[in-house]
Amino acid sequence: MTENSQQQQAGNPTVPTQSLPTQYAPAEVEGKLYERWVERGYFAADPKSEKPPYTIVIPPPNVTGSLHLGHAFEHTLIDALTRRKRMQGYETLWQPGMDHAGIATQNVVERELAKEGKSRHDLGREAFVERVWQWKAESGGQISGQMRRLGDGVDWSRERFTMDEGLSQAVQTIFKRLYDDELIYRAERIINWCPRCLTAISDIEVEYQDDQGELVSIRYGEGDASIVVATTRAETMLGDTAVAVHPEDERYAHLVGTEIELPLTGRRIPVVADEHVDPEFGTGAVKVTPAHDPNDFEIGQRHGLPNLTVMDEHAVITAHGPFQGLDRLEARSAIVGALRAEGRIVAEKRPYTHSVGHCSRCKTTIEPRLSLQWWVKVAPLAQAAGDAVRDGRVNIHPKEMESRYFGWVDNLHDWCISRQLWWGHRIPVWYGPNGEVVCVGPDEQPPTGEGWTQDTDVLDTWFSSGLWPFSTLGWPEQTESLEKFYPNSVLVTGYDILFFWVARMMMFGLYAMDGTPPFHTIALHGMVRDQFGKKMSKSFGNAVNPLDWMDSYGSDAVRFTLARGANPGVDVPIGEDWVQASRNFANKIWNATRFALMNGATVEGELPPAEQLSAADRWILSRLNATVAEVDAYYEDYQFSKLSDALYHFAWDEVFDWYVELSKTTYFAGGEQARVSGRVLGEVLDVTLRLLHPVVPFVTETLWTTLTGRESVVIADWPKDSGFRDTAAEQEIELVQRVVTEVRRFRSDQGLQPGQKVPARLTLDGTALAPHEAAIRQLLRLQPEGEGFSATATLPVAGATVALDLSGTIDVGAERKRLAKDLAAAEKEKAQALGKLGNEAFLAKAPDNVVDKIRTRLAKAEEDIARITAQLDGLPQE
Repeated sequence: MTENSQQQQAGNPTVPTQSLPTQYAPAEVEGKLYERWVERGYFAADPKSEKPPYTIVIPPPNVTGSLHLGHAFEHTLIDALTRRKRMQGYETLWQPGMDHAGIATQNVVERELAKEGKSRHDLGREAFVERVWQWKAESGGQISGQMRRLGDGVDWSRERFTMDEGLSQAVQTIFKRLYDDELIYRAERIINWCPRCLTAISDIEVEYQDDQGELVSIRYGEGDASIVVATTRAETMLGDTAVAVHPEDERYAHLVGTEIELPLTGRRIPVVADEHVDPEFGTGAVKVTPAHDPNDFEIGQRHGLPNLTVMDEHAVITAHGPFQGLDRLEARSAIVGALRAEGRIVAEKRPYTHSVGHCSRCKTTIEPRLSLQWWVKVAPLAQAAGDAVRDGRVNIHPKEMESRYFGWVDNLHDWCISRQLWWGHRIPVWYGPNGEVVCVGPDEQPPTGEGWTQDTDVLDTWFSSGLWPFSTLGWPEQTESLEKFYPNSVLVTGYDILFFWVARMMMFGLYAMDGTPPFHTIALHGMVRDQFGKKMSKSFGNAVNPLDWMDSYGSDAVRFTLARGANPGVDVPIGEDWVQASRNFANKIWNATRFALMNGATVEGELPPAEQLSAADRWILSRLNATVAEVDAYYEDYQFSKLSDALYHFAWDEVFDWYVELSKTTYFAGGEQARVSGRVLGEVLDVTLRLLHPVVPFVTETLWTTLTGRESVVIADWPKDSGFRDTAAEQEIELVQRVVTEVRRFRSDQGLQPGQKVPARLTLDGTALAPHEAAIRQLLRLQPEGEGFSATATLPVAGATVALDLSGTIDVGAERKRLAKDLAAAEKEKAQALGKLGNEAFLAKAPDNVVDKIRTRLAKAEEDIARITAQLDGLPQE
């Protein structure tokens, strides 16, 4: 009926069964268990294995980082997938590693130097880089230890770093190939410049937020030959080289082709006509500053305008005149003041809220700046990345995220890959004394001789992390690991880095690996938020250190909470009370298994045939197989929330609250039936613990090895649905559940304590409930009738009658009042349903499913009326 899990695992010794402590103490077992798993090599991936591969890479965390709740969330999902696949017989590789995080790491070390009163320039490039490596060895990578706390089943023997020797060779190889294919070039273009980090950053590293500024309208020129333009960045007017209007804007047709005077400078600049200008926005005229605005740069290219750079890398004004040497913000105020003094300010609006880009690392306002940089020509690479999803080679899950992906890759601009840093992969290009430019591959010697120098820039961090799925496997060498584990099976990552990282990996993987994409599936998840749905942030005061929760409640509780909230592509709210509830679930698993072991649960021997099983036995085995099938389907669809919920309700509700309770009378009676039920309970616990293991690995390892005497659940077989179903048994136990639930509700309404025993007469003859009288009495704390029994309340339910003697324990008047209220509600529901079903106009328009629901409501109301009326009739007269 279910897969017999007790066959000896090849090569794995049997572990003697141990008794369980009365309470589960996560802190006492988690660390020891994890180190045992690592020492025994459970997570190691063998490229020589004949098992089918299953590969996932860890999105490499920054070497400067620590485990935050978002990491814990993502790692939980990946670990659950890999643990399940390992149990299913796959050769699994979860590839660990860290990113060198160019800007972030350099900033950290520079701050350390500043404490010593030094800068990187005091050390020089070589010594500074050495200092960063020293910091990395001493302080970097603390996240590795935190991953162990969480239970990450990664292959630590394969841990990589984006600056290690092998990955550096991969970076240099692909740079050389792209360069030779004319897909990498050097050009002067507008880039996002951070005046604090003193480097270019990519579009996706710019964070936009609403800032308070000012919008000033300035008159250029005089009289009929004047034009008013509006700007939030008055300081850039020093670099204006034109004013642009729309070609069809009749207001300015007489000025196109003429020149007007640029205030404060004495220069005259042309008025040009360009389709980019929106005639309906503002005055319909825009100032053109090609060296300090990306759109203006494009206008300048179309009209052959000069590019005047008026700020240096620190955003200090360099243009000759009274504003030279001022910071951009100081210059903005001074220029507006000078324009006001000349009567050039037509209008001012302050405060003016507008979207402003900031450096994602240091939060400094970004300055668009014309700069000579290295670029990747992305058009052919992005086309391939889009085609791989369109033709089905790569699936994005959930599917509705495809539109966001296409919206990005189909509109990519060329990628600026050079950074003005010292920490990172140095661009492998040398410049000669006579203007020579040589790109050097990993197996080539750089040119030597007087006057040859290497490019001082390093590559964008995303350039090296974009190679992660294959560089970590040894590429460009054709290694056994590359052949076995590429492409990856699935990429699990947040939708927030769909553009940062995923698109980069798609472009590079398809290019470097002859059209083979880096993964078959992209499974996107949402962001972790607080219980109110608000983004977690230290500045908001709602950030959570997952290690604190692990210390308080155990790693399993944190993992189960995160998995239970994980709907594909949807943000995940989480609060501490939910972690407490998950801790309670772990304790429930522990206590129920401990009870089962104390009362004869066993995995020894084959399951008895169906004819020897009770209805409760057959019911739980039927539900067990259905749960296996349900969980499998949810795993394949990356529905972590649904699979966690299914396991929670099956384990807590059906196994622990119903089956264990239904079987207690059998256990206590002893004999052959107790042995049979003990074997069934052992089977159910065995399979349930294996199903739970990928999400809650620590508690299930402890319980499963104790229950089975086996080596480890990590390497146990994943349960299979045998196909066994027993509908009759499920219906029979459902009747028992209805009786017990209804009587429990009645007892609660009467204020009876759960353990309070009450005399009762059960009329079950002729129903499927008859064989379950002992269990029903046990569950409901119902005593035999005894002498002097007097039925003071009668409950008809599920075809049976339960008569209770509540003499001295029931307030008859209160019960009659409660039932009358319930009866009135049921009669109102019936009247409403009859009203709708009797309305021909409604029936003509309403969909069939709506009409069916109303009929179901009518039937339920009539059933409630009959039940409540019988209960009222059964109450004693006051």
